[in-house]
Amino acid sequence: MITFVNPQYLYLLLALPVVAILWLLARAARRKKLRRFGNPEVIAALMPEASRYTGWIKISLALLAMAAIIIAIARPIVPNKTGEATETASARGIELMICLDVSNSMLASSTDDPGGVSRLRRAKFILEKLIDKLQDDKVGLIVFAGESYTQLPITSDYISAKMFVDELSTEMVPTQGTAIGAAIDMAMNSFTPDSEFDKAIVVITDGENFEDDAVGEAARAAEAGIQVDVIGLGTAGGAPIPTPKGMGHGKYLTDQNSQVVVTALNEDMAREIAKAGHGIYLQGGDPGVVGDLDAQLSTLSKSEYQRLTASPSAELFPIVAIVAIIFLLIDTLIPYRKISWLRGINFFTKAK
Repeated sequence: MITFVNPQYLYLLLALPVVAILWLLARAARRKKLRRFGNPEVIAALMPEASRYTGWIKISLALLAMAAIIIAIARPIVPNKTGEATETASARGIELMICLDVSNSMLASSTDDPGGVSRLRRAKFILEKLIDKLQDDKVGLIVFAGESYTQLPITSDYISAKMFVDELSTEMVPTQGTAIGAAIDMAMNSFTPDSEFDKAIVVITDGENFEDDAVGEAARAAEAGIQVDVIGLGTAGGAPIPTPKGMGHGKYLTDQNSQVVVTALNEDMAREIAKAGHGIYLQGGDPGVVGDLDAQLSTLSKSEYQRLTASPSAELFPIVAIVAIIFLLIDTLIPYRKISWLRGINFFTKAK
């Protein structure tokens, strides 16, 4: 029996009939426009290369490819010869919770150039590189602004972790602000209960905390044996915040006096949080930030645990992915005009 590691993505299959209906409506609209020019049979004679069949073939192949891609993302697995779809293996690692600031200030440039790479985009790059360096460690993700939300519970599924990182945006938290302390508190309660893992929290922010006692929460985490490291994004000089879609008419956010709002990295606050959490502070713009953080996390003791993974013999992802590629290649090779070896065949009238 086939099961799925990420069954929630199967809901995307509901989009397939919508695409098919839109295509049919487009075909009907095309026929209606052609009828305005005259008799369809006469017009067809003026378009000898136009095929009435290849359009159906191409949309069918495209829908099949889409279905295969969605199924591949859901990661289908089947039981192996022993009747199990998963297997356990001994692993050694730590538990890591990442707290990412997604307030609007993270849309600002990570450099002194207002048009530079945004702090959020830079944070995504750092997280992707960090996840690539993890080996048998467990990782979770919390997003915060004025409030905090668990985006990814603690897991050893790095593929899912990177997918969640790719989808991060400042629209994920409706309440604006920067409550770093609340995020640290939520992270402390997100680790595996009663586990002997060494634990760490990595806070990625521009350091503008106005909501709570982030330093106090970091100290409380340190008392519980949890290391708190901080990555600061932005510069001391600051940068304007690009206007979110639908807000105002200017390029950057302004205050009530119509002055452009400039958001700067509060390095002093970030350093205090890291110091209270017995961790280190790193500048997110430093090219070696990922390596330095990885070196810091490697100082923690790794604990042995049994990691549950899909059995290699049960993983169907490669097969489904290959099927999707085949459908796409066939679709690419089939032209919209008539296919030469089908020109003499009429599927809808009897031969005389």
